[in-house]
Amino acid sequence: MTMRQLVCAGLAVLVAGSAEAGEIRFEDASGALPVAHVYSGGWEHFVGGGVATFDCNGDALPEMYVAGGTEPARLFVNRTSAPGGPLSFAIGDGAPELTGVTGAYPLDLDGDGLLDLAVLRVGPNVLLRGEGDCRFTDVTEAFGFEGGDRWSTAFSATWEPGQTRPTLAVGNYVDRTDPEGPFEACDVNELHRPEGEGYGAPILLEPGFCALSMLFSDWMRDGRQDLRVSNDRHYYVRGGSEQMWRMGEAPRLLGPEDGWKNISIWGMGIASRDLNGDGRPDLVLTSMADQLTLLSEGRSGYAQAPFEIGTFAQRPHLGDDGRPSTGWTAQFGDVNNDGRDDLFIAKGNVDQMPTNAINDPNNLLIQGEDGTFDEVSIEAGVATVDRSRGAVLADFDGDGRLDLAVVNRRAPMELYRNASEPTGNWLAVAPRQAGGNSMAVGAWVELRRADGTVVAREITVGGYHVSGRGLPEHFGLGSAESAELRVIWPDGTASDWCEVAANRVVEVVRREGADVEIHVLR
Repeated sequence: MTMRQLVCAGLAVLVAGSAEAGEIRFEDASGALPVAHVYSGGWEHFVGGGVATFDCNGDALPEMYVAGGTEPARLFVNRTSAPGGPLSFAIGDGAPELTGVTGAYPLDLDGDGLLDLAVLRVGPNVLLRGEGDCRFTDVTEAFGFEGGDRWSTAFSATWEPGQTRPTLAVGNYVDRTDPEGPFEACDVNELHRPEGEGYGAPILLEPGFCALSMLFSDWMRDGRQDLRVSNDRHYYVRGGSEQMWRMGEAPRLLGPEDGWKNISIWGMGIASRDLNGDGRPDLVLTSMADQLTLLSEGRSGYAQAPFEIGTFAQRPHLGDDGRPSTGWTAQFGDVNNDGRDDLFIAKGNVDQMPTNAINDPNNLLIQGEDGTFDEVSIEAGVATVDRSRGAVLADFDGDGRLDLAVVNRRAPMELYRNASEPTGNWLAVAPRQAGGNSMAVGAWVELRRADGTVVAREITVGGYHVSGRGLPEHFGLGSAESAELRVIWPDGTASDWCEVAANRVVEVVRREGADVEIHVLR
């Protein structure tokens, strides 16, 4: 891989094609996977089924580590040879064979610049250290990490002040050992903080309300990341809600006295993105019955978006099954590069739950100029009705268009190539810095357009439903041939604005005692 430094003046601006809105179209590329991968298992794998997406061999193309449930998890190594060419994946043999996997999240645990994996399981959780070239070593014991023996279904990570290693939050579902379960038998959650060369004994976050998603986020833009937990009301039954933990020497659960508004839903996944342009993250929380959209209200928290926004997706839009939908992973991404974030929601019945739709198509919601979303999954070719769980929007073939992968329970995994034409220009940005937090988790990437508006994107680890991303942040630019870019680093320091030409992947590197450099990766 070659890289060259860019300067912030005198850039040659790329000339790109038309950014007129075109037809959204995806081609089924599932045949590019070497095997038909299925997330399988009984009761303890009704939930889970995630996919971790990241580059583990340095070619700037994403790999996938996919949960298998009672079958082994698989690492799919990207062998695509040309931008926009046919997708091709091979089974990687560099990761220890693990069963019972519900999902995984990529992050740099030891600050060596290589992405590692936090693997969630029904049973002991595992930390895998990336060694390069898509090879991984089990370092759970070496890092002093207590993997436990719970049913883990949620994860997030952050770097707390003064720490070179991340704080890891693990969310657990129903208590497997409770003979009175499953109802009102939700397990506790865990906070693993760095201690010495590894991790100390976990701090229990109680009460737990059957967590299915977690996200550390600086949701108030005050320089502190709090931990949001999305919980499944189906099993806590009563007395529970969504949670927000304030980080400090002792984590503290926020309540009404803090202005925190309790919400009780069948919480399954968290998608975070600034939708209203105020520079703070807004949320889509997946659930049974509807997919709740919350817009930030500054320090006063969140308010429910109007139903007319089009993201609630509460019932199937295909077929005659009118029962409520069940949402799992939701993920934002600009699939036509028009400069507006779109939304994919993976849908699927838990198993044979009669109160909810059995044939429950996935959603692809395209954002229009007025900020509302329209359903296009049928026309786009992704409205399948298998029991979907994890999903990711990622540029697998390197052509600047976001492709799609979906993990299904008791059905083969799906892979789609984005064949939409025409689309707008784009830019993908990966902030990097010296020290333990090499991937700059907690940073904000800001793009300033020609009209002066700023698009803000937070670098996080967590959210979705047991599906992690460790990829450059993809921005659609519409017809713009360049964009002004800066990074607000985790310590609050902001880089200078720099004009960067469109249609490339760049790495923004901050070294100790050195100016920020921008390198082209692809």
